Amino acid sequence: MDMTQTEIASVLNISQRTYSRYENDEHAIPIEILSALADFHHTSVDYLIGWTDVKKSYPRTHKSRKG
Repeated sequence: MDMTQTEIASVLNISQRTYSRYENDEHAIPIEILSALADFHHTSVDYLIGWTDVKKSYPRTHKSRKG
């Protein structure tokens, strides 16, 4: 998307340094950040981590929790 690390970090509400550490494999990306990245790019976490070549995101479903 031709965005700087600072711009993407701002979208994710994290620091540029933190985002840089994720990009450079210095830290594992938390699932919350992966999910936010997938939402931002309109794709799935599976696509971001290379488990699928299908870029289109999955349809959203809401499951009720019992308990």
